[in-house]
Order: sequence, then C-alpha cells, then structure tokens
Amino acid sequence: MERKADVVVIGGGITGTAILAALARYDLSCVLVEKEPDIAAGTTKANSAILHAGFDAPTGSVKAKMNVEGNRLYHKLQDELDLDIQWTGSLVCATTEEEEAQIKELKARGEANGVPGLEIWDGNKVREKEPNLSSAIRSALWAPTAGICWPFGMAAAFAENAAENGAEILRDAEVKGIRVEGDKTFTLETTQGEIHARFVVNAAGVYVDKIAALAGDKSFSIKPRKGEYVLFDKTAQDKLVKGIIFPAPTKNSKGILVCATTHGNTFIGPNAQEQDSRDDTAVTTAGMDEIIAGAKKLVPELPMGAAITEFAGIRAVSDTNDFIIGESKTAKGLYHAAGIQSPGLTSAPAIARQLAGEIAKAAGAKEKPNVKKGRPPQPIFRELSAEEQAALIKKDARYGRVICRCETITEGEIVDAIQRPCGARTVDGVKRRTRAGMGRCQGGFCGPRVIEILSRELKIPVPKVRKDGTDSYMYEEKLGGGRK
Repeated sequence: MERKADVVVIGGGITGTAILAALARYDLSCVLVEKEPDIAAGTTKANSAILHAGFDAPTGSVKAKMNVEGNRLYHKLQDELDLDIQWTGSLVCATTEEEEAQIKELKARGEANGVPGLEIWDGNKVREKEPNLSSAIRSALWAPTAGICWPFGMAAAFAENAAENGAEILRDAEVKGIRVEGDKTFTLETTQGEIHARFVVNAAGVYVDKIAALAGDKSFSIKPRKGEYVLFDKTAQDKLVKGIIFPAPTKNSKGILVCATTHGNTFIGPNAQEQDSRDDTAVTTAGMDEIIAGAKKLVPELPMGAAITEFAGIRAVSDTNDFIIGESKTAKGLYHAAGIQSPGLTSAPAIARQLAGEIAKAAGAKEKPNVKKGRPPQPIFRELSAEEQAALIKKDARYGRVICRCETITEGEIVDAIQRPCGARTVDGVKRRTRAGMGRCQGGFCGPRVIEILSRELKIPVPKVRKDGTDSYMYEEKLGGGRK
C-alpha cells in the first residue's frame, strides 16, 4: 500500500513521538513509522526515567540547551498531557575531597546552563532527607528541578496527542530503503509499503546513522552503550530512597545511582558498557556485581532479597558525544535527531519544538487553529476512591474484574489500553501501559489472562499474540494451519 505525507518520522521512541506531536499541531500530514509492534520499544523503555535538571552537560553544548528547555517544558506539559511525573529533586553525592570539588564544578556549570535553585548540602542535611544513605557521604549537590517519570507513558501520551491531531502511526513498519527523488521528495520503502514524503525526520535511536546512510548521509556514526539495572519490589522502599541519588559522575556516565520510580519501586544502575551490538540487552553476572557494588557506596544495606527483575537498555552515543539536531547537509529535507543519549528523555519536547518549527517554516505551514492539547482520559482503578470505583464498575463491569493482583489492574483498564489511539498490541505493551505483570510475581498469575484479552480484543488467534518484539510469539500452533 502506498501512502503520501508531508512529513514522515522514523522511530517511535520518546524523541520520535514528541516530534510527531509537535508536527501534528501544524497544517501538515504526518506519519510515524516504527519497526517494532509497539512504540517506545528501544531506549525509551529501558532507561533511568529521570528528568535531569541540566547541570551535567557542558555549557554551550546542544545537550545543555535542550536539557534545560526540555525540563521547563515538562513542567507545562505535565498537566496538559496527564504525564506521570514527580518533581523529587536530585542529589549528587561526594565521599572524598576530590568528589566535593567535582560537585562544586557541577554547580557552577549548572548555573552557567541556567539551572535554578542549585545548592551544596552537607552530609547531615543529605541524610535528613534520605536516611538510608551512607555515613561516608560528606556533601551533595541538590537540584530541586529534577524529577522522576514514566518514560513509556510519556511517549504514549505524545503519540495519543498526535493521533488526536490527525497524525498516523504505523507499527511493524521497518524502513528498508530511502530513495531521494531530486531535492523535493523522499520515497521510503517499508514493510508496510512505500511512503512518499516532502520531509523525513530521522529519530531512529541506535539505528539513526544506518537510516541516515540510506539517504546518502554518512556524516556521523553511533556507538551503542549498554546500561544494566536491578529493580526492587515496592515493599523495600523504606530501606532505599525516595528520590534520585547520584554518585559523583564518571567519564562515560552519570554513575551507578539509586533511584525511586513513580510507581513505588526503586532501581540501582546503570553501568556503561561499550559494545558493537545494537540489540544485545542481555544482563550479565559481571554487570550485576558492578551495579551492586556501586550502589552500596550510596546505600550500604541494599535489600537484595527484594530484587524482582534485572534489565538493560542501550544508549545511542554519537561520535560527537553531543546531540545532532537539524537538517542534513547532504540530503535536503532530511532532519536528524541523532545521538540522543542522556539527557535525551528530558530534552525530547525541546528537540521536538525546534525540529517541528524548522520543518513548518520550510514547508510554509501554519499552526492549526483548533489544536487539541490533551489526550483521552485513562482511568487508573487503584487510584480511585471507593465511590469512583463503584461508579466506574456500574458503567463498565469489566472494571470490577481484577486481572493483575500484584498491581490491582482490572480487565477494563487492559481493554482500554488496547483500544486507545496507538493502543497495546503485545503482552509487554499492556504491561507498560497498565503495569499488569510488573508486580512481585512478574506476570506469573495475570500473564495468561492478558494473552486471552489481547486475542479477543485484537481478533487474532492466541498463537498470534506476541510478547514484545516482531517475532516474539507466545505460543506455537502445530495443528490447524497456524504457526509451525
């Protein structure tokens, strides 16, 4: 099937969905293509979920500018898009004189970057806020504008808002080739057919240099960097931390941290492992040992018996070690959002605003007079009052059937997650939208029921239900002409 659009966005992570939402506010036809069955299937689903204040990036870098502006925009977008954000603030802890000098440098850099409210706290004040931190911590940099968030939920919010404003989202649509037709048109060859477009936005994460090369642009390269994590059950929160706790940074990363999540869990990590593979997200014994040892420097009494899962994500590090944002110098009409490693999550709305503005100007497009700023409401059953729960069940009995006991997720919420704009198509898609399967049992109880509901709502046989990726089918059907 052939399609035509003014703009095609390649990549459905937080950056791509934010760009799509920003573009959809203009009088432009927009399509997003994502090679996986769901959005936010790469770095967005496996990162530290922190909205950084902006003191880390070098002053004058693109990262620094986008970080501070993105943080400011999220304060506005939180209510507009019903984003799951808690402005906890962050602490960067020092245990030696050398590290104390480092955090003073970070404070000066942050102030030069325009970060408000930075303070140096002594160790006693740090432990008043976070009692489980090490007695070895001498001082810390306090950044009140930092926060924690739910990255997948934010990508879904941008995607849903974009859909509300007329954008189209294609999943299972891998880009196989790009033909540049003169200097005015691109033809994208995808697994869902060809798409003809005036402009292309390349937000393909760790594959962004590969996509650029398809259009003849080989001006930069990406080096994958893996980070591993350990996640703790909610029951251990009183033994861990309430906010964001960094060590003094290293050359390659912000260090192994201990951090709360918006859902009541806590994690430790990540480490930083350079690798050639863009897909290898396996966790390792050596990596786990490194993370645990690093985290114990901040919280000596880690409750490892409460660890419920391990995971890893891959960061897209450009050869410039900075964001690459703007029009390609070799393919006019191709715009890059490349090298979007940390603080990419924080920077997403700022990157989106800049690129959408540049494309709208090039296209001569005006902002729509009737832009929709929100997204469809999403009931969270466990957060409602008893009266509100009763009213919801009366309206739809499926909200009275609990599917996930660990997280108290109802059938109504799962059906809503599937039926929403850019709704869930996989088991993990349901998990990320609702938390069904994220509790202590990690889906051992609710998993089969979620598969049944997906099969029913998507009108596909059970063997066609996927866990997450393109070929991650949950079952094989050996009889009746199904999958072999």
